[in-house]
Formats: sequence, structure tokens, C-alpha cells
Amino acid sequence: MLVDGFAAEAFGTNCYVVATGPGEQCVVVDPGIGVVDRLEELLAKHRLHPAAVLLTHGHLDHTFSVTPVAGAHGIPAYVHSADRELLKDPSKGLSMDYRALFGGRLEYAEPDDVVEMIDGAVLDLVGLEIAVDHAPGHTGGSVLFRLPGNADEEICFSGDVLFAGSIGRTDLPGGSMDAMRTSLRDRILPLADETIVLPGHGPATTIGRERATNPYLREFGSPPARGL
Repeated sequence: MLVDGFAAEAFGTNCYVVATGPGEQCVVVDPGIGVVDRLEELLAKHRLHPAAVLLTHGHLDHTFSVTPVAGAHGIPAYVHSADRELLKDPSKGLSMDYRALFGGRLEYAEPDDVVEMIDGAVLDLVGLEIAVDHAPGHTGGSVLFRLPGNADEEICFSGDVLFAGSIGRTDLPGGSMDAMRTSLRDRILPLADETIVLPGHGPATTIGRERATNPYLREFGSPPARGL
């Protein structure tokens, strides 16, 4: 399997590409703000051909480039149904401060082809079977994407649910600390220690490392502000 990515300059949002190997079709995960050129360079480097865009949730720092990427390649965008409205109006997921920052300067359009995901779905894309776990808390429609890795370990794209040493904030519109606690308990903690976690911000980690060291998994404290 080929997994590669980079952090956007805006908010440090991780954008990933996933394929069975070089020269194959791929999925793009979370194309954020200002990533189009770097993404095209990454696709060219591995000779990849995008077949779909997968969104871990609907916040603007993860979705800003979804329409140009999907439009340029004629591919669908996948989002959980609970976050579909954020593709239509990203301001609904912003705090008052960020609404003031962006103001009326946002030029944003929903992709032409949007597929709404549901909990428990398995996406059969580009030769991969990608499990979708609904994990609300950061947003109402946050999801985990899980798929087999190169060895016995599983790969989990955690979006803004779980970071190395932290978890996603829950104080934005649609966020809920109670829902986050449930997602951490029922979706994150049952995963195998060997599971590789590729988060929406920051470095990769493993479930075992987070189970042992992440204070928010052990004590469910109030999360810090990270991401939009």
C-alpha cells in the first residue's frame, strides 16, 4: 500500500493520498486550504489518479479544496450525512472569531457529486476496503477511516478525533464533549495497540502509544483548541 501526505500551510491540516501502489488510482483524504498545487505534485510524483475525495469531517480547514480537486478530476466527495450541511455552508462550523476573520471573503461551492456516508459503511474504492466509523464530538459528522496496512497493523485516519497526545476540540458549533467521550470509549479505545493513527493535524502515532500516554484517553479532560 502507498500512503503519503503533507501538512497544509493553513492550520497544519494533513492531506493524504492512499493507493494500492504507484501508478494506480487513489483516494485523497482531507484536501484543506491552499493544497491544490502541492497535491498535484504529490500525485505526479507517484503517478496516481484520484478516484474519490474522503472527508473525515466538514470543517473548512479539511474541506476547502474539495471542490477544485473533485472538479478537476471528475470524482465524488464522500462526507458523513451529519456534516453535509458544512459543505453547503462552511460558516456553520466556525466560531464567531473565525467567522469574523473570514468574513464575506470566502468563495466556496459544494462539489457537484457528493456521497453521504453512514456509520458502518465499507467503501470499496481503488482496490481498498475502507471502513467508516461515525465518531462525533469534534463535529456531528466526524468519522474514522480504517483500512489494512502493509503488515498486520491497521491504519486509522482519525481526522480531528484523536491526535498524538491530544484530542479534537469540542467547543465549535456541532461539537459535544459528551459525544467525544463516547467516541473515544467506543471507537478509539477498542482498536488494537498496533493500529497506526494518521491524524488530521500533527504527527502519526499508534493506538498503543495513545492508550498509554494520552491524558484525554485516560482522564477525558477538556481538549485544547486545535484545528478550526
